[in-house]
Amino acid sequence: MQKIRKGDKVVVTAGKDKGRTGEVLQVMPKEDRAVVRGVNMIKRHQRQTASQEAGIVSKEASIHLSNLSIADPKDGKPTRVGFKLVGEGENAKKVRFAKRSGEQIDA
Repeated sequence: MQKIRKGDKVVVTAGKDKGRTGEVLQVMPKEDRAVVRGVNMIKRHQRQTASQEAGIVSKEASIHLSNLSIADPKDGKPTRVGFKLVGEGENAKKVRFAKRSGEQIDA
């Protein structure tokens, strides 16, 4: 089970966008990278196609997972992620929780 998943609210802990928050749009586990909405914006020159115009387009580039931290559901500050089993016996489910507040992280 991954600590950071698509749809999570994350805080950037290092780099030019340090302190910014955003939602994870895509996770690439093999490269240990993620794309976060509104973070690590780059400009790309786009060639004209049938569906879109030519010009300079801003889009999000991927950022390394080590530079991201889950936002605590209680106060929005960066937190580490832990795992625990909720339930009993065979019905137990492995869930993520914020180590800062102890709250369960919903995804």
